[in-house]
Amino acid sequence: MRKMALVIAVLTLVGCDEGKGVSAQKPQPTVASAPAATTGPQWDVEVRGETPQAVSDLSGWLIEHSFVSSVIRENGKVRILIGPFNSKTEAEAKQAEVTAALTRAKKRNIESLVVEHPTAQ
Repeated sequence: MRKMALVIAVLTLVGCDEGKGVSAQKPQPTVASAPAATTGPQWDVEVRGETPQAVSDLSGWLIEHSFVSSVIRENGKVRILIGPFNSKTEAEAKQAEVTAALTRAKKRNIESLVVEHPTAQ
């Protein structure tokens, strides 16, 4: 009986907020977002293993450890990139974080490199 009363109370409370989500939001000021002016090259951290079939495993591991990565295909090769970063110093700092996480996880035969961000073609 207690469980039934608890379930009814929870459902009632959930129903109280229904429909308020849209109208309760504070209006956001409209700001015209201009694309960021890039004065110089951008940088990425490329993470790669020895075996090409490990791309999905490696990208999954990076996501599990809070490293947002993207997988691109360039000239027939698959690359895993973290970034882009506006400076090489930022990319090197992220590279150090990735290397430390790989070492803690005892991942071997995986390297990380700081590379210039590929341009869109």
